Amino acid sequence: MARHRHNIGFMTVDVLALHYGFSPWRVRFRGLCAEGRIGPHKIMLLKPMTYMNLSGESVQEAAAFYKLAPGDITVFHDELDLPPGKLRVKQGGGHAGHNGLRSLDKHLPSPDYWRVRLGIGHPGDKARVSGYVLSDFSKTDKDWLIPLLDALAENADLLAAGRAEDFMTRLAQTIGS
Repeated sequence: MARHRHNIGFMTVDVLALHYGFSPWRVRFRGLCAEGRIGPHKIMLLKPMTYMNLSGESVQEAAAFYKLAPGDITVFHDELDLPPGKLRVKQGGGHAGHNGLRSLDKHLPSPDYWRVRLGIGHPGDKARVSGYVLSDFSKTDKDWLIPLLDALAENADLLAAGRAEDFMTRLAQTIGS
């Protein structure tokens, strides 16, 4: 399960926690939390341990505890509509059928949280989507996955500083995203 395409968001926060020396993961808000800094910014990483379609409950609990507005939240998630290894950052928008985002939209006061859409590609047939996202990355996927995760970590300070355009530009220059 840890290497499923659907878990690329968890893989991202794991890399961020490791790269920036975050605290050990601990159970809070029906998830696993780690705290640390990216540049001067205090960051709390959260991996909801609920079902994907209930992950908004975990995020809502953490947001309420820390008094975070939706715009203070960044979600890393898999994106079928982007080619593997590509990413886009945007604030707000729809859930596009993603159950995790649907849950966040239901539990947060607005959908104006930040989304880092991590391309995993599409299997080509809508009937194969579920099996595709719930399957492990292939060995050849590591050719783009590892450089993507490394570049995300190396440039996360731009994202933490609210410089989403600069972040996307830097990743495009680094990995061609």
